[in-house]
Amino acid sequence: MQHKTLLYDGTFEGFLSCVFYVFEYKLKNVTIQNQFVNQSELFSDNETINTDKQKSDRVWKGLKQKASTLSSTKIYYAFLSEQPKVENVLLDYMLYIFNSSEKVDTDFTQPSVLKTSQIAKNVSREKHRMEAFVRFKLTKDNIYFANIEPDFNVLPLIAKHFKSRYADQKWVIYDIRRNYGLFYDLHKLDFINLDFPENFDFSKTSSDFFADEEFEFQKLWKDYFDSTNIKERKNMKLHIRHVPKRYWKYLSEKQPNL
Repeated sequence: MQHKTLLYDGTFEGFLSCVFYVFEYKLKNVTIQNQFVNQSELFSDNETINTDKQKSDRVWKGLKQKASTLSSTKIYYAFLSEQPKVENVLLDYMLYIFNSSEKVDTDFTQPSVLKTSQIAKNVSREKHRMEAFVRFKLTKDNIYFANIEPDFNVLPLIAKHFKSRYADQKWVIYDIRRNYGLFYDLHKLDFINLDFPENFDFSKTSSDFFADEEFEFQKLWKDYFDSTNIKERKNMKLHIRHVPKRYWKYLSEKQPNL
């Protein structure tokens, strides 16, 4: 039987639409692939599957009936990892759940169950780090702006946290790696795309774009950070474990004195 590759639009609903297609046509020798990611396989019959919200909702509802809420959460988190061929790990996991008469979503002897759990754990860790390490800067338009560059696509996962925590101010959190962001206008959250000036340096605070008082805010924060550090008890190894260096370039407390 010729191998078949189902191509989708990169969305979670698109992925679930492919899962529906696999069940509908009882496909066996099949993989699912984001059409915008070049992972072409030799001797494969490619077919593009259009996203169908009704079908994706049926798959998701059915999964929640067969598995625990924790397991459906893990599947969503793992999907957002964007790891190569993660769709096929998740497809195998979901097939295992749907084809079993008992709840098997925590059977870690099954490779795809274990792999999904491991990937989801890494995504969850990145989510919590983003919630801790986001630093807003006040723009001249009186909007608080923060840029992030996470390893995984965690922006949808941190939306609820920041909407709750900063409900009284307008803000944007922008993922510069994936070129999209979240905008909160005091009423609702929207996903947005922005065009930045050429050679815009996200690690710097330019007076062309940010309010004058922002420089005072950053100085106060840096002074506070420095004053709470006890040099005699400094443990750089432990510090880096909790605040990895890859986050430092966007942390105001790690920037040179203003």
